[in-house]
Amino acid sequence: MKNKLLALWAAFGLVATVHAVEINDNISINGFIDGSWTDTDKSTGDENDLDIDEVELNFIVNAGNVSGEIHIDDNDAGTDLGNIEQAHFTYTMDNGLSVTLGRFGSALGFEGEDPAGLYTFSRAYDDRADHDGDPLTAITDTGLYNLGNTDVLAVEGLSFGYSADAFTITLSAVNEIETLEEQGANNDDLDLEVAITYTGIENLVIGAGIHSREGLTADQDIDVTNLHAAYSMDKLMVAGEYVNVDTQAVDRSAYLILADYDVNDKLGVAARYSQWESLADGTELDRVTIAPNYAITESLGAILEYSSTETAAGADEDQLALELTFTF
Repeated sequence: MKNKLLALWAAFGLVATVHAVEINDNISINGFIDGSWTDTDKSTGDENDLDIDEVELNFIVNAGNVSGEIHIDDNDAGTDLGNIEQAHFTYTMDNGLSVTLGRFGSALGFEGEDPAGLYTFSRAYDDRADHDGDPLTAITDTGLYNLGNTDVLAVEGLSFGYSADAFTITLSAVNEIETLEEQGANNDDLDLEVAITYTGIENLVIGAGIHSREGLTADQDIDVTNLHAAYSMDKLMVAGEYVNVDTQAVDRSAYLILADYDVNDKLGVAARYSQWESLADGTELDRVTIAPNYAITESLGAILEYSSTETAAGADEDQLALELTFTF
């Protein structure tokens, strides 16, 4: 239960790490190895995969009021071995203000950036449209709904934060996430993000904000609005999220409802329902997920998941997955 609460707070950006091995007073290291077996039944046939999905090694450095993180990552999202997923440093002042410079993830979104911060094997939303060079669908697979997925949505820029007893607020100006059409084009605009987290009610965490993305022209501008909350009561945690993606041409949305119940100190069960509209054509998709989880040791966890995804287009999919995650 303790590890799950830490993972929840980490997902909301309220703690930097869940586990860490101290090298000395200034440097610590954490990370994980994540692997899975999946059996996927699609309309086009069955697929079986046994993979190492992601390996990550994180270096956390503290020197007075300055802290830094370097995340070295290898994952199945197409990055190469030794990819620098994140690299940033933060200067924190005594009045609660902070400044962060570097490569980092969004402060928005309920689902965590890494498998160690997820309650399920799968993420709540995905999309299956072809890109075709379209300015919106070109970044469909990077998961505009999945804002917390740093593997595909890490950005570089400057972030200002303020932390008080009951809330935190973050304002970020970052380099744009380019579509296929924009790659190599001269666009000096920055994307802006505002995120607020409220913790003034016991056991309740609320996050909200907007990520405004500038395109080459006004019709390519994208605003992503996110609202999510989680409430813990004894052994049960319930959460919800709403995401809206708005452009001049389309207005799409997604939401999830999740419950996680701890049967005992080792066994828990997560249940999730999610629904989203395809960014490409507006097709509505629904996913039902059941994911029992078991702590084999304090550092090794297992998730056995069954998920069923339905779409009006007939591309239904059922998946059975077994995931093992070793954290250190």
